[in-house]
Amino acid sequence: MAIHAGTTLAGRYVLRSLLAVGGMGEVWRGTDAELDREIAIKVLKDGAAENETFLKRFRNEARNAAGLVHSNIAQVFDFGEHDGTPYIVMELVEGEPLSTILERERTLDEARLVTLMRHTCRGLAVAHEAGIMHRDVKPGNLLVQEGDRVKITDFGVSRGTDQTTLTATGMVMGTAQYLAPELALGKPATAASDLYALGIIAFEAVVGRRPFTAASAVDIAIAQVNEPVPPLPAGVSPDLAALIFRLLDKNPRRRPHDALELDRILAELELLEPGTGAAQPPLDTGLPASAPRRAMPPSIAPREYRPRPDVERRRPQAR
Repeated sequence: MAIHAGTTLAGRYVLRSLLAVGGMGEVWRGTDAELDREIAIKVLKDGAAENETFLKRFRNEARNAAGLVHSNIAQVFDFGEHDGTPYIVMELVEGEPLSTILERERTLDEARLVTLMRHTCRGLAVAHEAGIMHRDVKPGNLLVQEGDRVKITDFGVSRGTDQTTLTATGMVMGTAQYLAPELALGKPATAASDLYALGIIAFEAVVGRRPFTAASAVDIAIAQVNEPVPPLPAGVSPDLAALIFRLLDKNPRRRPHDALELDRILAELELLEPGTGAAQPPLDTGLPASAPRRAMPPSIAPREYRPRPDVERRRPQAR
């Protein structure tokens, strides 16, 4: 089915203008004629709709995200198919992806980064509580609204604890640059896997580049498993630096236990005033006050990791 401005799906969802184009679908701004409200509509491209894996991912996103209702998650309203074209009707989020902000600004002020991370933690906590692991947390899937409120989107490769995998043996899902080592090795996703990806985002936001780069997605995934985390700039606040290294620990058990624990840690970070070396006052994010947290070790330095010989033999296939 040809999709264009003016196309009406299911007799009520009218497409108005194209917002974004991805590998397997398009996102349109539209109107729900029955409820008279603006919406976002994701449609699967014709070629992708014929691909069984893409179709399962699309349905997976609708099923998993539809049950998640939280101010930091882009809500899914409806799912269906019109003349062979699957679609998802979602909340219209007025904002821009964090990836666009990072491309434009390269680095973020620490206080702003903490605000964005705390909002993301609140949304992830709800998903994890429901047994849904996102598995593709990255700047492009974090929509930033006015006031730096974050909406998590795109649960296309997410997986519930009661769902079977969408991939064949030896395949991994997600974006290699933000892929936790355990996922690169084909192990099950946990809440700690999503927190690792958030650690990559934090590293990128204070350094201006990602910690692991290589010529191919497979090589990047191998680097996530084997390579130590590069040092951070000297100007990064010690508490924030220690937290980033903890998030990027190769061992998921040494990362924060869950997203709510990470939120509590973020709430109590002592950050440096930009350009002064002086501590900033407590951060006001507009979020509810956090409960007392367990003390964080005074120094959390990255450990030295030796390459595992079995990794080269089992080169992960990243998508």
